[in-house]
This record gives sequence, C-alpha cells and structure tokens, in this order.
Amino acid sequence: MGILSRTSYIIRSKINALLDRAEDPGQQLDYSYEQLQDELQKVKQGIADLTTQKKRLEIQQRRLEENVEKHNEQAREAVNQGRDDLARRALEKKKQKMNQIDGLEEQIASLEIKQDELIEQKETLQSEIEEFRTRKETMKARYEAAEASKRVNEAMTGAGNEMQDIGRTIRRAEEQTEEMEARAAALDELRESGALEDALSDKSELDRELEQLSTDGAVDRELDTLKAELGKADEPEESEAESLDELEEEVESSEIDTELEQLKEDE
Repeated sequence: MGILSRTSYIIRSKINALLDRAEDPGQQLDYSYEQLQDELQKVKQGIADLTTQKKRLEIQQRRLEENVEKHNEQAREAVNQGRDDLARRALEKKKQKMNQIDGLEEQIASLEIKQDELIEQKETLQSEIEEFRTRKETMKARYEAAEASKRVNEAMTGAGNEMQDIGRTIRRAEEQTEEMEARAAALDELRESGALEDALSDKSELDRELEQLSTDGAVDRELDTLKAELGKADEPEESEAESLDELEEEVESSEIDTELEQLKEDE
C-alpha cells in the first residue's frame, strides 16, 4: 500500500467516523476538508524533504567529482615527476571517489523516482481534494436547503395546529355570544310582557291574585266615590236614558235661544 493509498484510507475512515457522529454535516464536511488540506500539506512537506535530501546528495556528488578530477591531476603530475607510487595513491583515491559517486548516483536516481511518484500522488490527492470540496459545497447546499424546507414544514404544521386551535376558540366564542344574545332577547321579551317581574318576585300566585283583587276593589270604590261626588249614583238603565234625553233637549233649547238672540242683534 503506497503513501497515497494509506493516506486516502485514513482520511476516508476519519470522514466516515465524523459523519456518523455529525450533528451538522456542513460543519463536519468543512472539518474533513481541512483535514484533507492538512494531509496534502504533509505530502508536500514530504516532497520538499525528499527534494532537499536529493539536493544534498547532488552537492556531495559534485564535490566527489571535483575530487576525482583533482586526484586525476595529482596522478598525472606524479607520473611526470617519476613518482609512480604517488600516482598510484592518487589513482586509488580517485577510484574510491568514483565508487562513492556511483553509489550517490544510484541514491539520487532512486530519490528522483520517489520524488516523481510523490509529485504525481500529490497532484492526484490535490485533484481529489478539489473534487471533494465541490461535492462538499454541493452537499452543504442540499443539507441547508433540506433543513430550511424542514423548518418551513414544521412552521406550517405548527401554524396549522395553531389555526385549528384558533378556529375552535372562535367557534366557542361565537356559540357563547349567540347564547348570550338569545338570553338577552328572552329577558327583553319577559320584561316587556311583565313576566320578568313576576318571575323575579318572591310572592306566591295566591298572593298576587289577592293583591290584584284588592287593587280592583280599591279602584271600584274610588270610582263610586267619584260618581257620588258628581251626583251620578248608579240608576237603572232606563232612568239613565231619560236623563240623557232631557239633557239633550236642554242643550237644543239653549242653542235655539242663543241663535234667536243673535238674529235680534243682527236686525
């Protein structure tokens, strides 16, 4: 399993664990994106370290190459002076340096291969992170839209329940109002008919009848007294008729006398 494969596996595991515990997927996705960015930085740092190590080997290689050239010149100078022993020693050192150079070249070549692999993996990881960022933003938008829709639906449901309660309250108020209006109308009707006073009175029916008889008797007595004062006591019906006739004759005679007097004055 390569570095990128291990990194991807670890990141997926962390993301899945976070999402399983997530209360707000948007925040968790942002956190996961930050974690991926951190991993990408680690990969970049690894590439930088590897490149630095390769550069050190290349510097060491150049120094050895310079030493090889130096030993080669020393061997030539020794041969020119007839010092084969010195020339041999210089060539031996040259050989050692060349062997070291060969080893460094292998290491440098290996580091270059690893560097190329890491760069490729880094680019792949970076591409995946960018893809994840796009999906993250899309998912966050979907989640926020779903959450907003849920809040609206909950609000509408609450409003519907509230409106039902308000409707029931209004109906109860209407019923109570109609009942009060009916009672008020009934009381008005009873008061106009006089039944209300009777109903409200604490007198019994017998008491009210006796009171009515007493009232009628008092009215009859007062009427008799009035008639007596006027000299109009009760007489048979025939006497009343005669009195009326005499009264009419007197009125007619008076009118005739008055008219006669008027004629005399006119002459």
